[in-house]
Amino acid sequence: NTVTWKRLRRAIPYQRSKGLPLYYKLILCRALLASDVAQPKQRVLLELYTNLVLFCKDQHFNREQTSVLISIIKNVHQFNTETPLNNTDHCLTYCSELLLCHSVRRPPFSIDLFSSEQVTQILSYFINTYMRHYFLYKYIFTPEVQLDISLSYIGIPEDTDTEETAQSESVEDGKRETERETEIDEEVQQIAALEMTATETDSLEQGSSPKSELKTIVQKEVRDEVMRLSAQLQQRLQDSADQLNNAISKLETNIQIKK
Repeated sequence: NTVTWKRLRRAIPYQRSKGLPLYYKLILCRALLASDVAQPKQRVLLELYTNLVLFCKDQHFNREQTSVLISIIKNVHQFNTETPLNNTDHCLTYCSELLLCHSVRRPPFSIDLFSSEQVTQILSYFINTYMRHYFLYKYIFTPEVQLDISLSYIGIPEDTDTEETAQSESVEDGKRETERETEIDEEVQQIAALEMTATETDSLEQGSSPKSELKTIVQKEVRDEVMRLSAQLQQRLQDSADQLNNAISKLETNIQIKK
């Protein structure tokens, strides 16, 4: 669908403006930015639209062409920032489709607002400005993706619960043993207590040793898997950057050939 006057609604006084960036920023701020301009994201958008208006003025675009081009770039930017994942090819395709809708006369689906030479100039400007800083826009306007790993061991209680249970059981056993052995002299009581303590210690060590070994093995496997995933993520990011650079180089080559 066409986007004629969708954003600015004839707000740009193209004929009587003298190219002052501050004047353009004031108009663009009122027409396009709803929130406070002091915010970093809004300042980035304002700089993007201001440079776009100056480009339109250098190319002698009229007010309708300027408004449409700003709407196209705004739509592409919104499409880009909908996901933190890499959608470079989709952004280029979407921008080309929007330009095509405004360069071929086929009402009501498209209008011949831009010529083929102007479309070439716009694509060259879009590649050399927005797409050159594609990952910066993605970093600023999309949330950071974080991976949280949570482990739970089925059938194995937590260490704190095990210790508390062992302590409570030992206290209860001590009380019962004391009640049962009130008539035994002190030496026999000490020997029995020492034997019971040694038995409990051995049982705890035997029960905790396999758990410790299991946790050590699991932690090692998880650590290795996280390192492997991190390496794969870095490789994918590098491949995405290489694909973006190759796509930009091909488009620049095609533009130079058309010229």
